Amino acid sequence: MEDQNYKNHVRYYTPHHFIFYPVGGLVLGLCIYFSVQYKEQQLLWIVLSVNVFLLMWLSFMLRQHYALMNQDRTVRLEMRFRYYVLTHRRLELIENQLSLQQLLALRFASDEELPDLIQLAIDKKLSPNELKKLVKKWQPDYMRV
Repeated sequence: MEDQNYKNHVRYYTPHHFIFYPVGGLVLGLCIYFSVQYKEQQLLWIVLSVNVFLLMWLSFMLRQHYALMNQDRTVRLEMRFRYYVLTHRRLELIENQLSLQQLLALRFASDEELPDLIQLAIDKKLSPNELKKLVKKWQPDYMRV
């Protein structure tokens, strides 16, 4: 497996991203095409188009929502534990000064740089993307959703 870093850390789920959505998009496109092509059955094709669109939207929203909320909770707990082990202080005391997105970005930092990057994120209000770019020794997260 290739070492994970800033440039390759985005993850795709093949059945979802490269099968379900392309097929759904094709079916939606055909439904729209048929609604224009066959005027006598236009209402039927419009209803099918709306249903296909709603099914795709719902599958995207539910997949993202449930998986990411669970992952965010896990990462937050992991970051609290790592911070405590490294500094013997509780992250909860300063956690409210970080956004969830900043905290999620900081999970890629190595143990050596994590406490300093947390302080830098608080002091300079760095964006999650800026924080990821500052990570010198990337700690991969291959188990992400």
